[in-house]
Amino acid sequence: MTAVPPTPPAAPERRRLRARSGRLPWVLVLPAVAAVAFLVLPFAGLLISAPWPDMGERLRDPEVLSALWLSLATATAATVVSLLLGVPLAWLLARTEFPGRRLVRALVTVPLVIPPVVGGVALLLVLGRNGILGTHLDAWFGITVPFTTAAVVMAQVFVAMPFLVISVEGSLRGADRRYEEAAATLGASRTTVFTRVTLPMVLPGIAAGAVLCWARALGEFGATITFAGNFPGTTQTMPLAVYMAMQRDPEAAVVLSLVLLLVSLAVLVTLRERWVNA
Repeated sequence: MTAVPPTPPAAPERRRLRARSGRLPWVLVLPAVAAVAFLVLPFAGLLISAPWPDMGERLRDPEVLSALWLSLATATAATVVSLLLGVPLAWLLARTEFPGRRLVRALVTVPLVIPPVVGGVALLLVLGRNGILGTHLDAWFGITVPFTTAAVVMAQVFVAMPFLVISVEGSLRGADRRYEEAAATLGASRTTVFTRVTLPMVLPGIAAGAVLCWARALGEFGATITFAGNFPGTTQTMPLAVYMAMQRDPEAAVVLSLVLLLVSLAVLVTLRERWVNA
């Protein structure tokens, strides 16, 4: 028996259905408004409580500038390291088949879900003076990693690189492989295909992942304070400075928080077009 397609509704009926579907479902609107208020009101309180008359003077405070420049430098270094390590890893996960690939992908995403302080403890147990690798580094080369600026970068790479890997892997999976196959057919080597064809195609994904990685590294707290400590000028980044300022000068903590909020908003604006067009 042949199925009869349903008859489309007449124009007046379509207009009536459209009008009904366009009505606000208050059972959903009210919780949504409450959710927006819950997320926005704390930022409003931050803006209202900010010491605006003294803002310039507080931003010029040597401790604030030291924490700011250290955060910017370490977050940038962590992003560079993540790019050098994360892009090849994302390519392997997206384009190759090897035993245990699913396990590797799961392990790569673990830092996204575990508390950062757990990552700091894990880094300390591996690279600490009495750690699995740290013992040999100290005995053979006299290198002590924890509680140094390098430890800050390592902690940031640990928590931030998964954002880059996931973004680049998604871009690689969505890229049209016919261009790579055409280049290989024309005699291009694998390196040439990767650098001249693959990378340009996934460059927006790499850029988005790098920005997310940088922002996550800038806001890292738990792994940093556990693995690198909190030494002004050496390991005290902006989030750690906010934590310390809350105990002695809450207004300074508000100023530092506003700086981090401004950076986060800048990241969202930068990535907005990519999210909208995804």
